[in-house]
Amino acid sequence: QVQVEESGGGLVQAGGSLRLSCAASGRTFSTYAMAWSRQAPGKEREFVAGISRTGEMSYHADSVKGRFSISRDNAKNTLYLQMNSLKPEDTAVYFCAVRRGPYTVNGRNYDYWGQGTQVTVSS
Repeated sequence: QVQVEESGGGLVQAGGSLRLSCAASGRTFSTYAMAWSRQAPGKEREFVAGISRTGEMSYHADSVKGRFSISRDNAKNTLYLQMNSLKPEDTAVYFCAVRRGPYTVNGRNYDYWGQGTQVTVSS
């Protein structure tokens, strides 16, 4: 079992920035593919970004490309999502996900999820 915990959400004005963090338990963080998804009220969960075990490969959804950046620090067992130029439509609960396997951009293939952190962008 892998424990996953997100932090860093909050309220920000449009155009502002936030950085989300995700801590995952276990001594084998560097063997996990990691990802961020989000879910806005009344909408389906959206796969936002994913990153390979070493960080060499990453993916960003078109809706956030050029504004968000996923990264990881394996020495700190931490995943990040830097969010810039935030828009009201970015308002959602953001979830961190862990995959005990190769990197994939299919959110359904991730094994462990955190409880989420709320991001609210005011206009």
